[in-house]
Amino acid sequence: MPDARPPFRADHVGSLVRPASLKALRAEKEAGRATAEAVTAAENAAIRDAVAFQEGVGLQGITDGEMRRKSWHMDFLMQLSGLASEGKALPVTFHGKSGELFFTRPDLAVTSRVTRSRPIFVDGFTFLRSLVHRTAKLTLPSPSMLLTQVGQPNIDRHVYPDLDRFADDTAAAYRAEIADLYAAGCRYLQLDDVSLAYLCDETMRAEGKARGDDPDRQLALSVRMVREVLRDKPRDLAVCTHLCRGNFRSSWRAQGGYERVAETVFTQMPYDGFFLEFDDARSGDFSPLRHVPKTARVVLGLVTSKTGTLERKDDLKRRLDEAAKYLPLDQLGLSPQCGFSSTVEGNDIGVEQQRAKLALCVETAGEVWGAL
Repeated sequence: MPDARPPFRADHVGSLVRPASLKALRAEKEAGRATAEAVTAAENAAIRDAVAFQEGVGLQGITDGEMRRKSWHMDFLMQLSGLASEGKALPVTFHGKSGELFFTRPDLAVTSRVTRSRPIFVDGFTFLRSLVHRTAKLTLPSPSMLLTQVGQPNIDRHVYPDLDRFADDTAAAYRAEIADLYAAGCRYLQLDDVSLAYLCDETMRAEGKARGDDPDRQLALSVRMVREVLRDKPRDLAVCTHLCRGNFRSSWRAQGGYERVAETVFTQMPYDGFFLEFDDARSGDFSPLRHVPKTARVVLGLVTSKTGTLERKDDLKRRLDEAAKYLPLDQLGLSPQCGFSSTVEGNDIGVEQQRAKLALCVETAGEVWGAL
């Protein structure tokens, strides 16, 4: 029987390579030579194509490819109230096969209470749902991402003497957005999170401590936020998370297996599914899966989205068998390890290579588990 509830046996993280014409039009708008209406029309067309593409490949969970976003997380986080910036661009170092790459993010601080003053992605989801014949899936950055993008020292202690109050306000803002998304028909939601995987990297933990962050406090606050966000979750709303070590122009930030956070994340965060990055040695082995409860599915990101080289089906089946030593095969699924375009620039991969990788996930899952 086909899966009735997400996450699906063959699934994907969410973002897709942006059409070159859409990226060019965005650049024209930033230069003042194109209107917002023209960009919206181009985004709508790209989303229609993305939906047809995904359904044609055989996927059940259908996203908008994040075609309206510049980045997977900041487009949402920057629309929450309570944030301020001095206008500085902070460099973030990524590591690629050809050397280091630099992403920049704004210098954010929390200077007043975090709230959601208006719906953020609801209209975008409504448009997506109008096109989808299967299950429309929306991705949001996890609430943990707000904490890490700001940094604990940059949360005004006059506003939040207790960081638990910051966590509670952030969770309330997310609950408001999710309630509106549910009313708009959303039944498959994914909270993307690199911050938890970064806690598995000893170098990044040390760097965080040097900035005044407490990695253990960060994990505890993340658990608090996620539990508060999902405390009143409707039974028919499937909520998953995606944990990876960074994805920018085919490069990465962190390394280290999930063991350091696995028991806490898997047993204390009440997700229906976990999308986990396992495409290379940076992700460690499958042994942390022993902590996953029987109520959750793990979608193994065995197919890399960072390069166009196509994996072998037999190798994917072998790795699924390895993972099944720690978690029953019935609780597993298959996907690419991350999105194909976490930022507007996209990874070093072509549209047809993207298609081949998603089709490989669908075909392999069909052979392993039967009808999807």
